Amino acid sequence: MSPRTLVLSILGTVTVGVAVLSMAVTYQILVPRFGAWATPTVAALDALWVVVQATQVLAGSNRRRARRVEYAGLALTAALAAIPTVDLAMTLARTHAGFDMAVVLAPAAIVATKIAWWVVLPSLGRKTSETTRQAIATKRQSVNDRLEEMEADAAHRIELLRVATVLERQVGEAETDYRRATLKAEQRRTEKLHSQAVKTAETIAEKPLPDAVTDIVLPELDGWEPTALALPGTGRHALGTQVNALVGTRPGTSRDTDGTGVTLAELAAVRGVPTPAPGEALTDDQLGVVLRYLRYNEDPPRSYRAAVKAFRRLGYIGSEERVRRVWGAQVSIDDAAHGDNDGEDAADESEEAGVL
Repeated sequence: MSPRTLVLSILGTVTVGVAVLSMAVTYQILVPRFGAWATPTVAALDALWVVVQATQVLAGSNRRRARRVEYAGLALTAALAAIPTVDLAMTLARTHAGFDMAVVLAPAAIVATKIAWWVVLPSLGRKTSETTRQAIATKRQSVNDRLEEMEADAAHRIELLRVATVLERQVGEAETDYRRATLKAEQRRTEKLHSQAVKTAETIAEKPLPDAVTDIVLPELDGWEPTALALPGTGRHALGTQVNALVGTRPGTSRDTDGTGVTLAELAAVRGVPTPAPGEALTDDQLGVVLRYLRYNEDPPRSYRAAVKAFRRLGYIGSEERVRRVWGAQVSIDDAAHGDNDGEDAADESEEAGVL
């Protein structure tokens, strides 16, 4: 049995019961006045009232037909409820005596039953087949499931937001504490550094460092290689002595025939300057290192003209005037340091550089 049929069955049973009650009360009221005619009159009124209620159900979605039987049912309801109501009022006005409870219940039951039909019927809808009812029930269940999921998601979202609010507050407090501690540590460090900086400034003002200390070039990790520097006090020029110690020969002489020799980086390290690089501006010391390397990295040593060509070819930067001046200075140093026949060649090269 479908829910719709169950509701209609209950309403029909109640309606029949109210009709029986109405017949009993109306018969008692009308029989003294109509006699034998009271029975068919009462039966016709109550039977017609029940039929009108059933017809309203059968009218279904046809609003025009349903409206007709609805109006007829209202009229019959008013008539059936009016009979015991009027009799009760007349009896009370005439005798002021007690009254039968059934006389009071009858009109109330009739009106209540009609109201029940009027309220329930529009909600029952049309009569449908089992297949249609099953399809509607499936869709309704799907909608209910979705609504339940939405409510659950909303509840989860609300709970998440509440927890997130608490956590955000805790995180904010922790971040504030951390930043406060960091600022305090920075304050203490700044105060100590400031105090030390004041003392350092006073020391520097009282005891300035010599320039020789600041001129010391510190080694770099990537380009550092251990070198065996010559001991001072050999009576030769420092640069020439150290180069001789590294190369194993003195400037102006033939190099070892086994191919070993000093590199540009080693010469720069001996001189205490950064390794010269092509394309970069060179100091006089770096320029001297490059020229010395180009002069003695071949056997026999290059002349000024050949060294300058190699200098330009390798991409080193230096004006002709600076190159000529540094070359001449090196030739003079080598000549003064060795004082032998090679000095004549050095003088020739120095003169060549001056002419060029």
